[in-house]
Amino acid sequence: MDNVVLFKSKKFAVRIIKCYKYLNEHKHEHIMSKQLIRCGTSVGANIIESRNAQSRSDFTSKLNIALKEADETAYWLELLHSSDYLDDNLFDSLNNDCQELISLLISIIKSLKKKEN
Repeated sequence: MDNVVLFKSKKFAVRIIKCYKYLNEHKHEHIMSKQLIRCGTSVGANIIESRNAQSRSDFTSKLNIALKEADETAYWLELLHSSDYLDDNLFDSLNNDCQELISLLISIIKSLKKKEN
């Protein structure tokens, strides 16, 4: 697996944690931000878990879970933006990072599936 996705997922998780703190402390938003931190940090956690997979299918499964969590993170970011909790700049920056992770994960998963066939 490409170390770029490990680096980017950890960097993204830190940004999500900071966003969560901002939403709680400054916007007094507690429900959507809790969902955001759960799935936004889970992306990297599943990527890390994949390193100790018991098989190639387990490895692919962990990366698929990371992809699903990244998709869910994008959803919560969109909701927070649409409801005016995130301004355009913060949303665009976080969403771009999230979409980049999604693209990387899709690319890795497709590559793994090609190798299986």
